[in-house]
Amino acid sequence: MIPPKPRPRADRVSLWRYMQLFRQDILSAQPQRLYRAWMAEFRTPFFRSFMINQPELLDMVLKERPDDFPKSARVSEGLRPLLGNSVFVTNGEVWKRQRRIIDPAFEGGRLRDTYPAMWQAALAARTRLMRLIGEEVDLEPHTSHAAADVIFRTLFTIPIEHEIASAVFEEFRNYQRSQPILNLAAFIPLPKWMPRPHRKATRHSARRIRNLITQLTAQRMEAIRAGTAPDDLATKIMTTADPLTGETFTTEEMVDQVAIFFLAGHETSASALAWSLYLLAAFPEWQDRVAEEVVALENGDFSETSRLKVSRDVFREALRLYPPVPMMVRETTQTECLRDRKAPKGSQIVLSPWHLHRHERLWDRPDEFDPARWSTEAGKASSRCAYMPFSAGSRVCTGAGFAMVEGPLLLSLLVRDIRFTLPESPPPVPVAHLTVRAKDGIRLNLAAR
Repeated sequence: MIPPKPRPRADRVSLWRYMQLFRQDILSAQPQRLYRAWMAEFRTPFFRSFMINQPELLDMVLKERPDDFPKSARVSEGLRPLLGNSVFVTNGEVWKRQRRIIDPAFEGGRLRDTYPAMWQAALAARTRLMRLIGEEVDLEPHTSHAAADVIFRTLFTIPIEHEIASAVFEEFRNYQRSQPILNLAAFIPLPKWMPRPHRKATRHSARRIRNLITQLTAQRMEAIRAGTAPDDLATKIMTTADPLTGETFTTEEMVDQVAIFFLAGHETSASALAWSLYLLAAFPEWQDRVAEEVVALENGDFSETSRLKVSRDVFREALRLYPPVPMMVRETTQTECLRDRKAPKGSQIVLSPWHLHRHERLWDRPDEFDPARWSTEAGKASSRCAYMPFSAGSRVCTGAGFAMVEGPLLLSLLVRDIRFTLPESPPPVPVAHLTVRAKDGIRLNLAAR
């Protein structure tokens, strides 16, 4: 069985047709040739775009000269009402200052501190799904619930049932339905002074979410001043001073960062977990291996996670086949020579984990689900040059280590007591707007193990 994959578009289409396809789904708007090409150029009346898959070019953009290829504003234009000036959209010195303050909260030792909160969120998710034993369910709302619970417990020491946390979660679902990245500025280079035509629903949901996050952040600021704040991620970030300037985040700056923590940490984790469970249902022999291994989890101790080798490889393979963030866009600050072509200043450089992870010249059996590849020399070699679910280089996702603890833990605890099987309905169809999700959800049968 080959896991589902979107049907690519015809090789040549008009700009108008491309915009229509892009609106429906980013993945199926791309041609089949990108799964073999080292580079592809796309021209529009407004800008030139280059997708790069060649490992040497990726290293140049992400690792060797990242300052020469800042993050493009095109994709983030539609997200700005929610994310403000967060670390996700900034570049240069502003971004470097933000990372100097944020990164210490996600260092290795801090993962151990956040693990009990992850454990409790995983147990809560298992309890909710156990109530649905014997039913066919759409897993995506449940994985979204679980991932949001992890974020609130680790960031603010509150469960998803907390009044404000629950309100943020509900409003974020409205925000997703507004398709925020489908913004005119993503296709046409508008002047900076021109107001962006964000949808009314997008603006309303973003404003509501930011108001709720502001309440949480202001309350935490007061608790920090009073000396009563819990030692969680929010407190760590809000009390960390930039080692160069001695400054800490203001309340407004912290709201920006919490918004991206929720967007990136919740949405991407939910996507990865849902696809992981689907793959385990489609390949029950791997599900049984994860269930056998999970006996290592006994007391909720962080040290036990090192024993989840099968679960970790399954999660890695799910991230390979269904990377939550399918594409990232950088921009040239000067004319660049890419292979045999010149990319003028202002060109868009598209980095596509979706195509890179399934590239026919970089992976053995790229469309197949095979967690065992991660223990082979060929698989390890491919992963070093063609695997970047969390980006790479200096802009690698701050929460990458966090996600690689959270994902296998949730996966293991759910499979320990629940058997997931495929229903009679057609397989899910991957689509991408914010992240890689299923067009009509991921439906699975739940049974007691």
